[in-house]
Amino acid sequence: MIGLLLVLLQLFLLALLARIVLSWFPATGGVLDGIQRFLFRITEPVLAPVRAVLPPVRLGAMALDLSPIVVFIVLQLLISFLGRI
Repeated sequence: MIGLLLVLLQLFLLALLARIVLSWFPATGGVLDGIQRFLFRITEPVLAPVRAVLPPVRLGAMALDLSPIVVFIVLQLLISFLGRI
């Protein structure tokens, strides 16, 4: 049971990393756009509550969204903790 949970958490972590990397590329309407939408749909339910508590940090004309970093760290800690059980 814990092994399955660990695999699911690791897959979610990979999806989060993929979303972070793909967010640097503009949507072109091709296959990449479909992948970006899919990753958004599966990661946004976790990121949105964190973003509501921790709004993006303003950096001049830009804003840095810290929610993926917070979720990434929490997931890593959770995976590490569950791996020891």
